[in-house]
Amino acid sequence: MSAQPLIVGLGGTTRVGSTTERALRIALSRAEALGARTRLFTSIDLNLPHFDPNTAERGPQEIALVEALRQADGVIIATPSYHGSISGMVKNALDYTEDLRRDARPYLESRAVGCIVCAEGPQAMGATLAALRAIVHALRGWPTPYGAVVNTGGPAFDAGPQGPDPAVVQQLELVAAQVIEFARMRDALAARAG
Repeated sequence: MSAQPLIVGLGGTTRVGSTTERALRIALSRAEALGARTRLFTSIDLNLPHFDPNTAERGPQEIALVEALRQADGVIIATPSYHGSISGMVKNALDYTEDLRRDARPYLESRAVGCIVCAEGPQAMGATLAALRAIVHALRGWPTPYGAVVNTGGPAFDAGPQGPDPAVVQQLELVAAQVIEFARMRDALAARAG
């Protein structure tokens, strides 16, 4: 890892500028303020063909995503809650990590992964956060201890002309800070071992 860890942000919805995308941008902005380089994949970038494990053919969008994840020191995933789980678009994008299965660091191994969920209620938020964390574990990633949940059912995210509620921003920034902290700790351990 360089002095500037690479943090890949992945998520949003098919709608450009969605609440989920805006939440992800806030988290990545904090990562940049903490000295990270960032790469964002959202809406149009994640409008990918259904993952097909039976073909090695990949278009430019799929290649860009897989290469960014390959180089990532940390990842932040933001998803809306659709019917109590993550969106199909986000899940499909994560399925492309299968292309990393033979890498020295397969899937999301040894990478901190921050989880952000946007939903219109606490039941959907909790179920979706649990599902996202389970997927990250299955991909050998390290979900950060803190996962941000944004209730989009009220005015909390757009609290007037001042922008998002400071408590929401604080959640999103904490996710970013933990991803950076874990990436730097992993780098320090690898330097001592090597």
